[in-house]
Parts: sequence; C-alpha cells; structure tokens
Amino acid sequence: MTKRDGLRDYQWERIKDMLPGREGTVGVTAKDNRLFVEAVIYRYRAGIPWRDLPEQFGDFRVRHTRFSRWSKKGVWDRIFKVLSEDADNEYAMIDATIVRAHQHSAGAKHSTPLQEDIGLRAGGLSTKIHLVVDADSNPTGFFLMDGQASDLQGADVLLPQVEANAVLADKAYDALQRVILPLIQRGIEVVIPPKANRLESRFYDKALYQARHLVENFFAKLKQFRGIATRYDKRSLNFLGGIYLAASVILLA
Repeated sequence: MTKRDGLRDYQWERIKDMLPGREGTVGVTAKDNRLFVEAVIYRYRAGIPWRDLPEQFGDFRVRHTRFSRWSKKGVWDRIFKVLSEDADNEYAMIDATIVRAHQHSAGAKHSTPLQEDIGLRAGGLSTKIHLVVDADSNPTGFFLMDGQASDLQGADVLLPQVEANAVLADKAYDALQRVILPLIQRGIEVVIPPKANRLESRFYDKALYQARHLVENFFAKLKQFRGIATRYDKRSLNFLGGIYLAASVILLA
C-alpha cells in the first residue's frame, strides 16, 4: 500500500483519538483502527466494490459492516468537523456538483432511490453534492440530494450555517427571497451575479467573485477519489460518510 492510499504517521496521530474503540474508552478496544480506516480510504480512492478489497485489509464483509456502523453513528462527520473548525471566514463559497450513481447503487432494501438521494437524469442515475468552502478552499459543510434537485435546496440547508463576511456563488443562487435577503439581513455581503433576465441590475464585487474558482478546486480534489466521483454506495448515509472521510484526508494533507 502506498502513502497515497494510506495515512502518514502524523495524519494518523491527529485522528486516532477521535475513533471508537481507542484505548482508555469504555467498551472493547479495537486492535486495527488504522488498518480499517486505511481500508476505507483505499476503497474510495480506487472506486471498487467492498468485495474487491485486497486481502491485507481482512474480511470485506467485516469492513463494510463496520464502515456502515460508523457512518450511522456520525464518526466520519465528527472527524471532519474537528478538522474543519478553524475555517477562514473572510468569505465562503457555495456550489454543487453532480456525480454519476452506479446502477447497483439504486438497490437499497426498504427504501427508494429518491430516499437515498439518487435521481434519474438524462445521463442516468445521479446524486448532487452541495458544498461550502472557506477562503482557503477548505470544506466546511456538505449536503446530498438527488441529481435533479435545485441548487437552491442545498443553499436552504447550508447557508444558514455559514459564518463569513461574504458569500460567493454563481447565478444559480440568484434568488432574492431564499438566498440574497437572508444573507443581507445577517450582515453578510452577497457576491452573486444577477441572472440575465433580471429587470433590475444588482451590484456585486466582481473582483472578489474571481475567487469563486476555489470551490471548483476542492471539487476537483474530492473527485480524485474514484468512489466519490462515481457513487457506488446504496445508502446515502454511507456515501456521505465516504465524502466526510475523503474531505478529512484532504484536510490532513
């Protein structure tokens, strides 16, 4: 296993005490937390089914069950929040990207694809990842919806959590009642170009808007994980857990 697939020692030291089963906590002490986390990273890096994990990581069924349990408990979410808590709040950027969902990802038992944030578009099954990054292009929040959902639905969830001097976004977020006025009322500068069909023009800082590429830069890093660029997980909760872990690895770099 290469350094790219695993964790360097200094990276492991930063997260090991946030994991279940660590020494000194109530319950059974895990003997292989590092191997398990690196197995999950490998799976998302390579974009492979769990059953194709190399033998060095142990029984794939055990790894998948444990990953699902940790996703349900919010372990990956908590790690991400700790690593992203020192955000640069000079400004924040919001955007969304669509990832293709593998046909096998739509087979979750006792739920519909839509309930698992999988929608049908012209290009096939897809999921939309909504993202907020800070002024250093570091992620601060994620939200999943089906691929045909409006970008504004992600804004409804993520923007109320943003603490920044300004918010940068593209024309898809030019919504007076849902985005612009709520931000202004909170004292946040709105850096969103108006749509071409607006009857009244609205000022925005064009120079500052040039920084919006930073959110695209992070999406590019995230999609280097092939298991994120294409969704293989049946459960939305697991896919989001994989996103939190991939984002945490990027933050640890």
